[in-house]
Amino acid sequence: MPERRSNGGPSLLDRAYDWHDRLVANPRFQAFAQTFWLTRPIARRRAKELFDLAGGFIHSQVLLACVRLRLLDMVRAEPLPAEILCARAGLPPEAGRRLLEAAVGLRLLRRRGGALGLGTLGAALLGNPAALAMIEHHPLLYDDLADPVAAFSRGRGGGSLARYWGYAEAATPGELPEARTGPYTELMAASQPLVARQVLDAYPLGRHRTLLDVGGGGGAFLAAVRERAPQLGLMLFDLPAVAAKARAVLPEAGAGAVAIHEGDFTRDPLPRGADVISLVRIAHDHDDAVVLGLLRAIRAALPEDGTLLLAEPMAGTPGLGTLDAYFAVYLHALGTGRLRSAAELTDLLAQAGFGPVRRVRTAMPLLTGLLVATAH
Repeated sequence: MPERRSNGGPSLLDRAYDWHDRLVANPRFQAFAQTFWLTRPIARRRAKELFDLAGGFIHSQVLLACVRLRLLDMVRAEPLPAEILCARAGLPPEAGRRLLEAAVGLRLLRRRGGALGLGTLGAALLGNPAALAMIEHHPLLYDDLADPVAAFSRGRGGGSLARYWGYAEAATPGELPEARTGPYTELMAASQPLVARQVLDAYPLGRHRTLLDVGGGGGAFLAAVRERAPQLGLMLFDLPAVAAKARAVLPEAGAGAVAIHEGDFTRDPLPRGADVISLVRIAHDHDDAVVLGLLRAIRAALPEDGTLLLAEPMAGTPGLGTLDAYFAVYLHALGTGRLRSAAELTDLLAQAGFGPVRRVRTAMPLLTGLLVATAH
């Protein structure tokens, strides 16, 4: 709703927005802005932004094709001529060249004389296995959005992505077999080392005795913690089928032992004994009632002055508006959860019985933000 003054009329800011919108939508102003020297750069930038919006699906499909065909891997060692790349990828020469041209335009590849090598974004992508895993996973989302009007008209979930993420539509997640939980656990594990580095660089754990990782998956976060703080006692809590995967890779005895606990955090109490609990990329996958119940369970498991590390991407992060758009659609297709701002998470933490909450800066806020809350 438009902002109103106390007398019921539009505010000055609201009237300024109305004036701006009418001006920018006027074809005569658009024609003027495209030629006037002062507004021309802005008009060109806005035109490119609109074209990127319209062409975004094509860009995502070019990216997916390059990843699936392993084109970036082929030129990792040295640039290769287009005909060799097409032959190795099994592409007809004409169609293959069009794909390669598109990849150059998206800076995935770069022309190097008569050959093609890695572009700026292609090189960055090869160094990010988490992004590669998500790109290969995205066709499930594309399938759900083949008819976007239908996808939003039918409500949340009900499609390929929700079926892939076994917990989304399960009444009793704790009873799910490994076949339903395994794929998503592995997908999250691919990005966990990068997320762990962001969290552990921002918040050293040396001041604590024992860490419990709730929803810890296959144990990738705890494995990173063990390298940084080998003296720390470690505990993991997750669904039985997921905990079984953690047992296969984490020692439960001897040096670096991890106490692995099975349960459903939507129903079961959490194990006690930790003075710090981590919740890494869990909250945004669940609705408010579930998150509030989980935060209360965490508060009950912590001693007085215990600490919660809540790490995940956060809505309203300055300069990252596309993040909000992505998660709004992804979580709609998933059928559960929403991206929350730091203020919304802080409010939930206060309702759950936590006291001071501070936001800790991370190196890559696009990947994860971090809130540190104290039990009181």
